Amino acid sequence: MASPSLYPSSRIQTLTLSMLLALAVAAWLALLWQSRLAGGAMGPTMGLAVPLFLGIWVVMMVAMMFPAAAPMVQMLQRISASKRLQSQAFVPSWVFVGGYLLVWSLFGALAYVAATALDRVANQSMWLMGNGPRLGGLVLVLAGVYQLTPLKRVCLSKCRSPISFLLTSWRDGYGGVFRMGLEHGGFCLGCCWAMMLVLFVVGVMSLPWMALLTAAIFIEKNVRFERVTSAALATLFIAVGVTLAAYPSILPRISF
Repeated sequence: MASPSLYPSSRIQTLTLSMLLALAVAAWLALLWQSRLAGGAMGPTMGLAVPLFLGIWVVMMVAMMFPAAAPMVQMLQRISASKRLQSQAFVPSWVFVGGYLLVWSLFGALAYVAATALDRVANQSMWLMGNGPRLGGLVLVLAGVYQLTPLKRVCLSKCRSPISFLLTSWRDGYGGVFRMGLEHGGFCLGCCWAMMLVLFVVGVMSLPWMALLTAAIFIEKNVRFERVTSAALATLFIAVGVTLAAYPSILPRISF
C-alpha cells in the first residue's frame, strides 16, 4: 500500500486535539461529580451494577487515555483530511476511537467480573478479609515488575510512534479503521493494564491516583527517556506494594 499523505492543514489537527482534550476535561468533571455521589462506597466495584460501572469505566478511560492517545488520533485525522482533499474515500477518526474504547470496555467488564468474584470469595473467607491490603500490596508489586518486562516495552514502542503504527498497520474502509482502533487499543492495554489494577487497590474512584496515573501514562507514551519513566514507576509501585504488604494499616492513607 502506498504511504498516505501525512501533511494536510494544521487546522484539522488543532480541531481534533481540541475535541479530544475537551472530551477528557468533560470526563474528569463527570468523574469528580460521580466521586462525590459515591461518598464512602467501598469495594473495587463500589457496589455498582454492571451497566453503571461500565459507563463510569468508559468515562474514566476517556479521562485517562485520551490525553496520551491524542497524537495517534491526530495523525489519523490528518490522513483522513488528506484523502478528503484529494477526493478519495476516507473514514472519520471516531471509528478508530470506537474500536479503541471497545478494547478498554471489554477489559473493564472482565475486571468487574473478576472483582465481583473476588468479593464473594472474600466474604466467605476470614483469611482473605483480614489480608486484603497485603494482597493489594502484591498487586502493586506485580504492576511494578510488569513495567520492566519485554512485553511492556514492545507494547509501549507501538504506542509511542503514531506514524510507524499507521504505516505498518494501515487498513482501508470503516471495518479496517475500526480494526486499527482495536489493534492500537490492544497495544495500549498491553502497556497499561497493570496500572489500571492499581486503581482496584487504592480505589477505583480515587481521583488523585487517577490523575497521577494519567500523568504517568502520558509521560511514558509521549516524552523521551521512556525507559527511565518505566523504571521510576516500577520502583514506586514495588516500594508501595512491599510497604503495604508489610504494613497493611497504611492502605487508608494511600487511598486518598
